[in-house]
Amino acid sequence: MHKFSLNRRQFLRAVGVSLALPTLGSWPKLSAATEIATQAAKAKRLICMGANLGLHGPSLFPKETGRDYSVTPLLKDLMRHKDQLSLFSGLDHRAPNGHKHWDNLLCGRQAGDVSLDQIAAKEIGKTTRFESLQLSSGKGSFRQKMVFNHQGIPLPMVERPSVVYQTLFGIPDNVERTEYLLKSGHSSLDKVTDEAKRLQGKVSSDDRDKLDEYFSSVRDLEQRMGRQLKGLHEPRPEVNYKLPEYDPIAPTLMLENQALMYDLMALALETDSTRVITMFLPGLGQVFTINGKMLSAGYHALSHHGNNPGLIADLIKVEGEHMRLLAEFLDQLKSKKDAEGKPLLDSTLVMWGAGMGDASRHSNANLPIILAGGGLKHGNHFSFDRDAQDAPLLGDLYITMLQQLGLEAGSFSNASSNLNQHLI
Repeated sequence: MHKFSLNRRQFLRAVGVSLALPTLGSWPKLSAATEIATQAAKAKRLICMGANLGLHGPSLFPKETGRDYSVTPLLKDLMRHKDQLSLFSGLDHRAPNGHKHWDNLLCGRQAGDVSLDQIAAKEIGKTTRFESLQLSSGKGSFRQKMVFNHQGIPLPMVERPSVVYQTLFGIPDNVERTEYLLKSGHSSLDKVTDEAKRLQGKVSSDDRDKLDEYFSSVRDLEQRMGRQLKGLHEPRPEVNYKLPEYDPIAPTLMLENQALMYDLMALALETDSTRVITMFLPGLGQVFTINGKMLSAGYHALSHHGNNPGLIADLIKVEGEHMRLLAEFLDQLKSKKDAEGKPLLDSTLVMWGAGMGDASRHSNANLPIILAGGGLKHGNHFSFDRDAQDAPLLGDLYITMLQQLGLEAGSFSNASSNLNQHLI
């Protein structure tokens, strides 16, 4: 089995096509879905941000719950969107602690299970040029992953705004060569598929199951190639947006990179180029300069503050920039309209979260989760006692989100309920 998997990866690299990995497998229809899944979807798009180092909990979560909660240092820029966002404390996946389990954020308890965005993309991304986009606001640790397809393969993230722009709105420099490579890829797929079919009668039942998964992945890749071929000769959306002359790719320019990525994400949604986007917010040792003043330590060191007041003060400056940029992104989604002339935010679920709740203690409990838009009932701070016997999981929120997108979802990882009573 291992040898077959290795050969398949070698084949995918050998195809020579500049495509993201396909969304593999298919999401099974679940029998425990609630009535909302049969109604017309109120949300049509899904955006997920994941911050590598989380947020300082005491500076984010208010003491009050419900609608009349106080404004904390990290919430002040978001308050103009209060009626269209919800804040959650006490939610997580009950996953182990540590950096290596950050990857659970969109997967649930087991990192490597298909991530929330890819489940949604399989359904709501069928008709767009790009089923989903995976972005990163600059360079991060190669160990950290955010998005996993149905086969458990982490999908690569684009770090350069110029590459995102060219992918969305540019024309390949050599259309004929790109078309040749895509058609050659189709031919290679046909040959390898024929060889795999000949193996079906010679392998064990377990291996036949793996071959079935392989055929499914091949079909997905063929569909992506078909989209690329069709798109080569279609006009690109025209946008009035000019990138800077350089890519802010250095770790110290992560916030500048993030701002550009948010602009491009808004344009991608406005032109309906895609309906599913994730963005990873790295956290390395870079020392930021904010408002003309260099901070006292690197971002990672600030997040591991050990309750040092000076480090916490500088950490809040960085995290405040994250919240300011998120608020400005929501501004764009309010001002930009969909095909029906309604604000994009009304039909776009925007989630900002992290796979680590307290970086200073390497704790993956009580994750910072902010959810905006998508036609849900917002305006509250929901605080859950994670030690209670009936405490909800973050996966329960994901079930509600998938149902709001029109998917029939009754479970997600180790969660099997929902938060519909709070949000719908």
